[in-house]
Amino acid sequence: MTRLLMIDDDEKLVALVGEYLQPQGFELVVAHDGHRGLAAAEREEPALVILDLMLPGLDGLEVCRRLRQSSQLRASQVPVLMLTARGDETDRIVGLEMGADDYLPKPFSPRELLARVRAILRRTGGAGEGGNHGAAREAANARVVTGPLAIDPGARRVTLNDRVVELTTAEFDLLHALARAAGRVLSRDELLQQVHGPGWAAYSRSVDVHISRLRQKIEPDARQPALLKTVRGVGYMLCRLDAAGYGDSRG
Repeated sequence: MTRLLMIDDDEKLVALVGEYLQPQGFELVVAHDGHRGLAAAEREEPALVILDLMLPGLDGLEVCRRLRQSSQLRASQVPVLMLTARGDETDRIVGLEMGADDYLPKPFSPRELLARVRAILRRTGGAGEGGNHGAAREAANARVVTGPLAIDPGARRVTLNDRVVELTTAEFDLLHALARAAGRVLSRDELLQQVHGPGWAAYSRSVDVHISRLRQKIEPDARQPALLKTVRGVGYMLCRLDAAGYGDSRG
């Protein structure tokens, strides 16, 4: 059983989700407010957190922020799927900027929730799903180095000038996709398909948010990116840079 944590004060919804996920091989741990949710995240070591935006006491944005700041149990790397009952795109973007890996608007179908959960866990290795084998798996787990940036997919570890960079699940997957195509422009749709699979074009705005967060973490000056470039009207490209020169630019 793969353990998930759901932090949501809607008891009927939580019960419905638990009943649906249990036969699919998931154990659902539940917390109905933000403070208990944070405690459960540190105690239960979930493979993924399903987090409602609107919570009593401590809202979902603050819970997500604290999860990303926590050093206990590698909480900063636990994927977060944020639920929101609001239709305002601003709420979803803020959630992504706070470190959520994906979002799902309410109301949603249990089937769509299951698909999102499986997609995230498949990328992070958190679910016991079948995947690539042999040469395909070796290629997917091959270490990628471009300039000062080194990406180890097996360990899901990124270093910049030999210093570890803490990334969310979505940030890691986007950076890995760009690094494998270093020097070539990838469109938003291509990035979404590589990270989430087909059918995600409607969520292309989330790519821009994650790119912005990546630049804050890997660029000497996020306002004038030297490594992660925007090609207007096309998409994004990770440049091939000289490691020493880039290192010098960072001081």
